[in-house]
Formats: sequence, C-alpha cells, structure tokens
Amino acid sequence: MSLTAANQLTITRMLLIPAFVILLMYGYRGWALVTFFSAALTDLFDGFIARWTGQKTTLGAWLDPMADKLLLVTMFVMLTLPDIGAPNRLPLWFTVLVISRDVCIVATVAVFNLAVGRRTFRPSMFGKVATGTYIVTGVAALYFNYLNEPSQLVQALIYASLAITFISAGDYALQMTRMGH
Repeated sequence: MSLTAANQLTITRMLLIPAFVILLMYGYRGWALVTFFSAALTDLFDGFIARWTGQKTTLGAWLDPMADKLLLVTMFVMLTLPDIGAPNRLPLWFTVLVISRDVCIVATVAVFNLAVGRRTFRPSMFGKVATGTYIVTGVAALYFNYLNEPSQLVQALIYASLAITFISAGDYALQMTRMGH
C-alpha cells in the first residue's frame, strides 16, 4: 500500500497533535497556534488533493475523520484545562457537549452498522460546518491567548460552535432515522 499525498497530509495532522500539546503545556502559545493552524490547513488540503488527483482511498476515508476528531478533541481539552493559564479558556460544559456529540455519533454509527448492516455515512454539510467552526474557535482562542487578552470574539465563537453542535447532531439523528426505515 502506497501512501498518497492526501494520506501523508492526514498523517502529518496526526503527528502535529502531540507537538501542539507539548507546546501549550510548556507555555509556547505562539508556536502552539502555528502548529494547530498548520494541522488545520492539512485538513483543508488533504481532501482537496484527494479529489483533485483522483486518489481517494479507503485508508484516507478512515484516517481523515479520525485525525479531525483527534485534533479537535485535543484542542478542546487543552483549551479547557485550568493549568494552561489562558485568558480564553473554553468552558467545561462546552467541551463536554462537543465531545459528547462526537462520541454519540461514532457510537450510533457503530451500533447501526452492527444492527442494521454496513452502511456508509457521508459527512453532512452541517458536520463540515461544525468542524470549520470548531477550528476557527480554536484558532481565535489560541491567538488571543497568545496576545494574553480576553476576547469577546472567542465568546461569540463558543456560542456559534454550540449552535452548530446541536444543529449537526440533529441532522445526524435525522440521517439515522431515514436509514433505519
């Protein structure tokens, strides 16, 4: 099995996650921002490259969403931790809701596949918007934490992320209901 350029970008995203954590833990907020932003860019480009080159792979179909979840869950947890010393900490309730949405979606898809039979669930537009909103929220929080300034923009993005979390969860629930019939 050869790794396509898109798959290599996805793996790069996964490899940047520990660097992001270490940089934040040791107070290198600027480098943590650059690392997270770079990882987010790989998410933008890996799918584009796979479609453009016609190199969509089964490996990429599994790795890409896994890399997204790992990056975003890590970002949410790190920006929620009180010991990071950041002025724009994400509220614990928010992080729990966002992660719970993802856990529920993954668990429901797994149960659905076991109970009803193997089905492919394509990412919904709302799921893609949620991922984009989460990334923008993370970049904004990291940026204003780098500046060491509380930000109303980050607070607004938290509530925008919360709204799209509920919208996308509802959309996935509707998809499951339709497929079950």
